[in-house]
Amino acid sequence: MEEIEPSVPGNPIDSHNPLPKGKGDFDLWWGLVIGVIALIALLVILVPDPFSRAFNFIKDGIGISLFVTIISFVLVLVVGLIGGLGRIAKNPVIAGIATVYVEVIRGIPLLVQLMFWYFAFPSVIQGIGKAIGSSALENYIADPVVMATIGLTFCYGAYMSEVYRAGIQSIPKGQMEAARSLGMTYFQAMRYVIIPQAVRVILPPVGNEFISLLKDSSLVSVVAVGDITLRGRQFMALSFKPVETFIMVALLYLVLTLFSARMVTWIERITKLER
Repeated sequence: MEEIEPSVPGNPIDSHNPLPKGKGDFDLWWGLVIGVIALIALLVILVPDPFSRAFNFIKDGIGISLFVTIISFVLVLVVGLIGGLGRIAKNPVIAGIATVYVEVIRGIPLLVQLMFWYFAFPSVIQGIGKAIGSSALENYIADPVVMATIGLTFCYGAYMSEVYRAGIQSIPKGQMEAARSLGMTYFQAMRYVIIPQAVRVILPPVGNEFISLLKDSSLVSVVAVGDITLRGRQFMALSFKPVETFIMVALLYLVLTLFSARMVTWIERITKLER
């Protein structure tokens, strides 16, 4: 009777994954990214009016969208870690504050939060300036990019807090006990043992949060940030071609999100623990 070779980690034959990808294999979904880029290029070359004009007008907003997204995401990672640790804290006050933050922020739409930070928050600062007699605060004027970044950070920080919390709680309690038995303090155990393992667990949802943040960054156009969406609206007002304008806007966002998704998949693959 013919013997069947058992499946082992790294073996290219696996009954559960008949066509596994190695770390160096090419992800065929990159073809979709290339296809969308090629479509944009064809539209710009073959139909220069209005697609070429629209692209040239809107391309300035690409950098703004990426800048706001990346800066916000870095801050979201920090806020989310603090919130996640607060959620699992044994101190009821800290846990209560973190829980209130998460529940309140998640219950308010992002668009409303952005409008609060840009329109309402400066009024609060100006009111405080009048009350204390500070001319600097009284004449405070909000910067659209700064306010948009704060709004995105506070909103997505709440969601990221839950991602961190779930990742930390997924690590077996024996890991913490083993670290403490080696003489580590609670904070040392979290820093060197628990959090590094949790980060690998939460990579997929963190990647999804980045993609969602990139798409939701289009909402910052309502607070005068010159991103892709706002530049598209401005071009539409000048050209009176809404269909062509927002086809270009949609394709540019599609390229950014597809590229981000592929990068997230690549990072997951190279950091995946072999089982």
